[in-house]
Amino acid sequence: MRKLLNVLYVTTEDAYASLDGENIVLSQGKTILGRFPLHILEGIYLFTYAGASPRLIAKCCDTDIDLVQCSPAGKFLARPCGRTRGNVLLRREQYRIADDSYRSCLISRNMIYGKILNEKHVLDRMVRDHKDRVPVEELTKASAMLMQAGKQVLSITENDALRGLEGSAASVYFDSFDQLILKDKGNFYFQGRTRRPPLDRINALLSYVYMMLTNMCASALESVGLDPYVGFMHTDRSGRVSLALDLVEEFRPCLADRFVLSLVNNGIVKADDFEIQADGAVLIKEKGRKILQKEKKKRKAEKIMHPYLKESVEWGLLPYVQSMLLARMIRKDIDGYPSFIWR
Repeated sequence: MRKLLNVLYVTTEDAYASLDGENIVLSQGKTILGRFPLHILEGIYLFTYAGASPRLIAKCCDTDIDLVQCSPAGKFLARPCGRTRGNVLLRREQYRIADDSYRSCLISRNMIYGKILNEKHVLDRMVRDHKDRVPVEELTKASAMLMQAGKQVLSITENDALRGLEGSAASVYFDSFDQLILKDKGNFYFQGRTRRPPLDRINALLSYVYMMLTNMCASALESVGLDPYVGFMHTDRSGRVSLALDLVEEFRPCLADRFVLSLVNNGIVKADDFEIQADGAVLIKEKGRKILQKEKKKRKAEKIMHPYLKESVEWGLLPYVQSMLLARMIRKDIDGYPSFIWR
């Protein structure tokens, strides 16, 4: 469990939350894991199927404390509402921003700024950790180009220009991506981003991990009361979680790309974990998906210092923390959206 910005995150999978006076009590069987006064909390996130007592649920509804139930994997399940509450005001403001090209760009450009700097840090980290195995000069040049693109992003005020600059930066980044693959290059190589279907093993891994990460972001946005289908940079399309696609951008390099590189470079996934179909499409076999899920669970439990909160946060909680910060910005509790920039 972890308390951030007066929000309690309960990540012990079989923890049960109950009410004792004016306190929330977390227990695991007969063992008390923790006790927190309710008056200091704005929200409680339960990543556990054990759930909460009816008395605690009623208390949270009466005192306007967000009680959010998610699966241990992070899928949004439910949020008890009780009497009519104020999330409609948050969503109405979200829709107003989405309809205002200037205001929406101010948010989406921070997300893309975070994405580009995180792409830069992926290249920088590979140069630092594997300088004898990667083309240092080429990666350093690409890093400098990404740094320049990041500076340009902050002056953009309309989304079409932002999409163009984001696409140019992505080309620079992915042009270098094959050089970051250090093992079994005969089977694991990258010659450009391909989707629907992926045409090599690296693209198959990227697409699968991006899908998992987007689902996490959609659940996180819904858990704070935002509409994951109404985005700021990604336009409305029936059935598309546009705001989740906005939010996932800054996480792709550090939560997805580096994860895929570690799977390949450490020999965790093998060539026979994939199936190559007659039309050239490359799919991940069931055993390969199980490996990904197992390794992803380990990664989500690792911790990082959040650059804005200045607190240690599990990787798996980052979409929820950023969603909460986005909701606070929309409510005008903070001045702007602080993108997540990995160091």
